[in-house]
Amino acid sequence: MVRDDIKSSIEQAMAMAQANGALPTIDWPLVEVLRPKQADHGDYSTNIAMVTAAAVRKAGSNVNSRAIAQAIADHLPADGPVGSVEIAGPGFINIFLSDDWLRRQVPKIVEAGSNFGNIDLGHGQRWQVEYMSANPTGPLHYGGARNAALGDALANVLEAAGYAVQREFYVNDAGNQFNLFAATLYARYAQLFGRDESLPDDGYAGDYIIDYAQKLADEYGDRFLSMEKHAALTELKVLGEEIVLTALQEQLDKLGVHFDRWFREQSLYDSGLVGTVLGKLRDQGDLGERDGAVWFLASHYPKVDKDEVVIRSNGMPTYFASDIAYHYEKFAVRNFDHVVNVWGVDHQGHVPRMAAVMTALGLDPNRLTIVLHGLVKLIRDGSEVKLSKRRGTIITLGEVVDEVGADATRFFLLSRGPEIPIEFDLNLAVAESASNPVFYAQYSHARICSIRVMAPQKGITPDFSNVTLELLTDPSELALIRKLLELEEQIEAAISKLSPHNLTFYSLELARSFNTFYRDCKVLAPDVPERSNARMYLCEATRIGLSKTLSLLGVSAPESMHVEVEL
Repeated sequence: MVRDDIKSSIEQAMAMAQANGALPTIDWPLVEVLRPKQADHGDYSTNIAMVTAAAVRKAGSNVNSRAIAQAIADHLPADGPVGSVEIAGPGFINIFLSDDWLRRQVPKIVEAGSNFGNIDLGHGQRWQVEYMSANPTGPLHYGGARNAALGDALANVLEAAGYAVQREFYVNDAGNQFNLFAATLYARYAQLFGRDESLPDDGYAGDYIIDYAQKLADEYGDRFLSMEKHAALTELKVLGEEIVLTALQEQLDKLGVHFDRWFREQSLYDSGLVGTVLGKLRDQGDLGERDGAVWFLASHYPKVDKDEVVIRSNGMPTYFASDIAYHYEKFAVRNFDHVVNVWGVDHQGHVPRMAAVMTALGLDPNRLTIVLHGLVKLIRDGSEVKLSKRRGTIITLGEVVDEVGADATRFFLLSRGPEIPIEFDLNLAVAESASNPVFYAQYSHARICSIRVMAPQKGITPDFSNVTLELLTDPSELALIRKLLELEEQIEAAISKLSPHNLTFYSLELARSFNTFYRDCKVLAPDVPERSNARMYLCEATRIGLSKTLSLLGVSAPESMHVEVEL
């Protein structure tokens, strides 16, 4: 990263200053380099002179922090990223990047291609991102689109930062809700053949169940009506789950979301792992009986004031019992270094109890991170939309993607930090104007691609093997290079917050920097072919940076868009 290159230059300067006696020999702390809040204070800044002033004086040198800063500045390597510095206040070193060094970064961006921006924070650590946990009882509600977009983009960013990532969908196919689903499916199936079969209490009333039942009737006829009902329900559970999961995959495919594994909750019971793990907790005194139920004694652990039922008084295990075994399986069986669960904000009370579970299981709770996301409101013509126009029921994820497209859906749902509720403006999402952020970013990419298409029409043949970088001198050109070089830091920031929302803003800033450059600098100028070649080279670097940023968000980077928009 640029910041690391600057740190290295400062460390070299400190060593040189000590070697020639300008500064005493001391144990220097780690150099911290930050971006100033005000642009006129430089590209970066460090307070290393101030934090070492006391140690320098203790070593016998009677210099203040400004003098220390000046000594460091005087010994900065000439060929590094630092072009000039200003000593500010009591000893801040404000750093301005070298124009020559900036120009030399353009070939590195082009050579890196799709790997541009990648950093090695993870060093190959095995991380799992679990998102889109759902009962396989019907289509996905549109609110699930935020979970899908967030988890998928987060996995993209982790991979770009050097982590080995597994993406997992947790299928809640055990427990009473799935039993109700199977019973409802049986009733609808029987009704198709004229049998008077009533829906179970608290069953699923949606018309989609009729669609599922019709699929079964078309394939199997009335086979299940000739069976004993319990046996029929057992088979319908399996077949119904297949129908629902196939439909879920189709919906998620529309959004460009794919999983490495679909993990079934029922497998935790079939393998006996739930019983084994609960037995472990019982043996060590972490389970207790009260009111006929079995409780996990979470209140014995810090920051938890409430115990949690794991086995109900009727003998049925709760979702929490499954969660305990599931997380034991992730860490103790599959040995993930870290797990990220993406959950809706309504699960926030579950977070401290999961930390207690990790501790009880002898696992470091810091290896589990739970990212909570706020709710989504759909807005059309200024009003909230709650029901499907076509069906008069819930709006599904697939319907939203069909209306506005996968790119707009993902971009809008990633445009805020996870904890912030989102109002998704359907009108804006389809607008072909600069006011639509995803359209603005994509149109900017298409504009870059169109430059190379237009070049031969103007008699210009780009030669990227022979670029005169010294011709890139305009402030807009240098500003664009600066913006491109921020991508690594943007990826690092997304990892530190476990949220990729900053990349939506960065994509717009990068597009804006390009459009300013395009306005200020004529790219295709046959009378100055070398300059045109250099500017086309910078365009190619920008295309790579913008494409990479959009790809991290799971948004496409079109090469052409058949509309004319003033940006």
